[in-house]
Amino acid sequence: MVQFWEHLVLVAVSEFAALAVAIPAAILAVRNDRARSIVLGFGNAAQTIPTIAILFLAFPLIGLGFWPSIVGLWAYAILPIIVNTIKGIENVDEGTVEAARGMGMTDWEILRSIQLPLALPVIFAGIRTSIVLVIGTAYLAVFIGGGGLGYWVVAGIQGYNVPMIIAGALPGAFLAIGADLLLARIERYIGGEGGVGDLTPDAA
Repeated sequence: MVQFWEHLVLVAVSEFAALAVAIPAAILAVRNDRARSIVLGFGNAAQTIPTIAILFLAFPLIGLGFWPSIVGLWAYAILPIIVNTIKGIENVDEGTVEAARGMGMTDWEILRSIQLPLALPVIFAGIRTSIVLVIGTAYLAVFIGGGGLGYWVVAGIQGYNVPMIIAGALPGAFLAIGADLLLARIERYIGGEGGVGDLTPDAA
């Protein structure tokens, strides 16, 4: 049970950290072509490098344990949110944006009151993808002392203990499936309320 809660904390902290960086970075990328190339380049590089490599690269800088694990999971979580936030904002109807501008709204007001609310279903699809990815990837945190369900899987493999492997693998599988189903329902609800729910996000 301790490992399960450790796993949840790893997922939650890394996901909130990814949201805190990815959404502002994506907004900046929409408004500036140079920033766009930098932001997408970083996101693509973070997903191209294996997570276990990022974890071990973090080790010399911040040691073993929880925070190096968060760094690796954060890097893996960030790309789907960036991509979907950019796509969601860019697919908001230009006529709607121009009408708002004609009413005297500033760029910030348009972003806050029109673009982000209409883009929310697509952004949420990226968050859903990111969370499910991180639930699976968090198993690797055990290799640098981050804890989580990976402890049971690795210990079971080392001891040729199949029940222990299953005890570690099944909760993660159920967690990923449950999170995906719950987030899918929320996504459909948001899509029904919003104006761009029929868009197909790149990273979903």
